[in-house]
Amino acid sequence: MSAFTSIQEKYMKEALKQAKKALALGEVPIGCVIVHEGKIIGRGYNRRNTDKNTLAHAEITAINKASKKIGDWRLEDCTLYVTLEPCQMCAGAIVQARIPEVIMGCMNPKAGCGGSILNILEMPEFNHQVNVTRGILEQECSDILKVFFTGLRERNKREKEERRRLEQTTTAET
Repeated sequence: MSAFTSIQEKYMKEALKQAKKALALGEVPIGCVIVHEGKIIGRGYNRRNTDKNTLAHAEITAINKASKKIGDWRLEDCTLYVTLEPCQMCAGAIVQARIPEVIMGCMNPKAGCGGSILNILEMPEFNHQVNVTRGILEQECSDILKVFFTGLRERNKREKEERRRLEQTTTAET
């Protein structure tokens, strides 16, 4: 294993720590960190339901924090690590922020815009393209999402069964 891969894994583990914060809130567990000169300058995790805000994605939060830290909207010397392939909004924000490199954990075949559905990050039509590395700690990044969605499906099934029981009880009483 090269030193570069070790560095990528180190920072992806930090992004996974952020994803675990989202998981603890009952949010889709996506985490992100932005690194500049070997230091994390922005961290974020998914908080859409918690904040009741469409924009509260891990990448957007991390970009906002990194921009404040650097004092510029251009994050030209940074690397963004994210546990799940960015959506169209986040991919667009990454391009707009001029982030030159993105390291992704796992792909998002239903909504990803870093290579799955679209590839906004590497489109030559834009004035800025991103170097993308995919699959860093892919299994760990995928597993945390699988745990979340398995639990969500089980919870939804229990709630549906409970509603059905309550409806039957109410119908029987009338």
